[in-house]
Amino acid sequence: MACAIAMLTTAARLPWPLQRALGRALGALAFLFAPARRHAARINLRLCFPELDEAAREHLLRASFRDFGIGLFEFARAWWGSVEPMRRDVRIEGLEHLRALQAQKRGVLMISGHFMTLELCGRLLCDHVPLAGMYRRYRNPLMEWWVKAGRLRYAAAMFGNDDIRAAIRHLKQGGFLWYAPDQDMRGKDTVFAPFFGVPAATITATHQFARLSGCAVVPFFHRREGGGYVLRIAPPLEGFPSTDATADTARINVAIEAMVREAPTQYLWIHRRFKRRPDGGAAPY
Repeated sequence: MACAIAMLTTAARLPWPLQRALGRALGALAFLFAPARRHAARINLRLCFPELDEAAREHLLRASFRDFGIGLFEFARAWWGSVEPMRRDVRIEGLEHLRALQAQKRGVLMISGHFMTLELCGRLLCDHVPLAGMYRRYRNPLMEWWVKAGRLRYAAAMFGNDDIRAAIRHLKQGGFLWYAPDQDMRGKDTVFAPFFGVPAATITATHQFARLSGCAVVPFFHRREGGGYVLRIAPPLEGFPSTDATADTARINVAIEAMVREAPTQYLWIHRRFKRRPDGGAAPY
């Protein structure tokens, strides 16, 4: 593990054009030599884009693996490299929504999905607002230290998924918190809500965070566009939370689906998003 971390830290500091070229090659290799992940991504695309023919979905699949490879370098660069090249070509839309909430001293829960650009764009947003994050802890203590220490170079704070009380306290104090609730976490607070029209096990944490802290919930769109990046902050969701956790969770899935449609090749399709079924039946993978 120590050797792998040393290699990743070195890779984080390579020139950006070289990282992109290496990332595309790495993604192509992952497509060839990770059959289980390739299969999961292919099934996800078939479920989410039934309107596309097989050739179009296969094109999307291959492009997603290339973006996956580039994204690995984006993760490493965000944690342990310089983002100065990215700062020269970044467009941020909707920052006024965050400024207004900041002036009100109201906590903000920024909702996004598991895109390959999430770490890099999160770091770019930290140039403008003090953004904290939530993450799933790593079992390997060395990896846990490396990732958390890298994130704390730019994030205001990091909260593990077992640190819910501290995260809620942060929001109550007017803090900004980034969170991605679009994976099946197998927690007890889970409902089935549509994602691309397919029932998907989704945690209700967004509803609970908003209910317990009084924070605003703000969708955060981000994508790579050519050689630059686009960050778009939507207005706070109105009437959120409601008294219905399932309805609120469905609203969040709708927002993340819209993000995916803006940059479908940059989404993490290799996650088995639909592995649990409402009827307890077999996973489609």
